[in-house]
Amino acid sequence: MKLGELRPTDGATHSKKRVGRGTGSGLGRNAGRGEKGYHSRSGSKHRPWFEGGQMPLHRRLPKRGFSNSLFKKEYQLVNVSDLEKLDVDTVDANVMKEKSLVKYALRPIKILGAGELTKKLTVSASAFSASAKEKIEKAGGSVTEQ
Repeated sequence: MKLGELRPTDGATHSKKRVGRGTGSGLGRNAGRGEKGYHSRSGSKHRPWFEGGQMPLHRRLPKRGFSNSLFKKEYQLVNVSDLEKLDVDTVDANVMKEKSLVKYALRPIKILGAGELTKKLTVSASAFSASAKEKIEKAGGSVTEQ
């Protein structure tokens, strides 16, 4: 069998229904769209959120909660195990940016305590978790919050 000889199995496909081709075709005159109304016209779309002019659900429900997004601090997270892989003594935002641990050097960075640390490091970041601070100091290093 060749690629050009492939055909769909019998009954798998059928010809497209030709609408609006005279009264004898069975779908002439209004072409199966009914008489008048929104969906009888061209360009009518039934959107899933439209409720026929009724007050939509997203406007019927009350607004809830509080968003502090204007003053929210979004930290870039770095684990202690990531610092272990670096071959430097002093770690700050610029070093982490160079080594691709964080995307931006000027945005806040928080050091988390996942993993182990054996090196003596001087780490400077915006924030530290308690376990990260403990692991860095236990390894003989020091912590500086900016």
